[in-house]
Amino acid sequence: MPRLVALGTAQDGGLPHAACGCLRCAAARREPGLARRVASLGLVLPGGERYLVDATPDIRPQLDALATAAGRPPGAGVDRAPLQGVFLTHAHMGHYTGLAFLGYEAIHAQGVAVHATPAMAAFLRGNGPWGQLVELGNIELQILSPGTAVRLAAGVEVAALPVPHRDEYSDTVGFLIRGPAERVLYVPDTDSWEAWDPTLPEVLQREGVTVALLDATFFDAHELPGRDPASIGHPLVRATMELLQPLVAGGRLRVLLTHMNPSNPLLEPDSPARLEVERRGFEVLADGQEIPL
Repeated sequence: MPRLVALGTAQDGGLPHAACGCLRCAAARREPGLARRVASLGLVLPGGERYLVDATPDIRPQLDALATAAGRPPGAGVDRAPLQGVFLTHAHMGHYTGLAFLGYEAIHAQGVAVHATPAMAAFLRGNGPWGQLVELGNIELQILSPGTAVRLAAGVEVAALPVPHRDEYSDTVGFLIRGPAERVLYVPDTDSWEAWDPTLPEVLQREGVTVALLDATFFDAHELPGRDPASIGHPLVRATMELLQPLVAGGRLRVLLTHMNPSNPLLEPDSPARLEVERRGFEVLADGQEIPL
């Protein structure tokens, strides 16, 4: 069965977060089992083909984890073709900067397909060091047209879904990943759900989504003292639960929360926030968790 593997579930800065001494980051430094890598998905197909959704700053251990999940742990020497492809959501640092490791100074990969929107592809082609990856043939840019599916092996399709977000360098998409048994929506970064047109429930119904992996950067406004949550550019988990509770309670949708900031109490297994989420039928995605397709 083709499957997804959660290769990371933290916000762009990871956990422990860069240069952060908060209690959760300090604990993750003391106990590596509490650490979380930057949000990314792996897609493993029955023939061993491997794809990444987003190339993060944690790409080195994530490539190892993906190879192990596919039954192809690294052998002797450098694997110049560790992936069949990468799907990129947008040009924020936690989602594309890992591409650098495919380049000349590291893997020196050969022709890895990088699926990106026209704006994202233009950003990569027109800026260093990313343009060098194209020039040297480390990556081959494949243009994503929203609504048009990329057909992979084993009956799996991946389609881009435009998503409202801070688009300083490129536009932003989520991905609809369709397998033989499940239809998964992956949206690690988005503005508030109020910015969606059509609405998130309408998209879920239209696309027949059975599993949604959604932006859970912040649990509620208490994490943002003195700041307007609407200006941050992420939905609050409480708002997500209110919006999708009827679908979850009715057994029509499985929701797993990802892309968590170190301030998010969902990172603590016994926190009141975590217990509330689980009581209401929602889930917190774990690093290494697999989702059959």
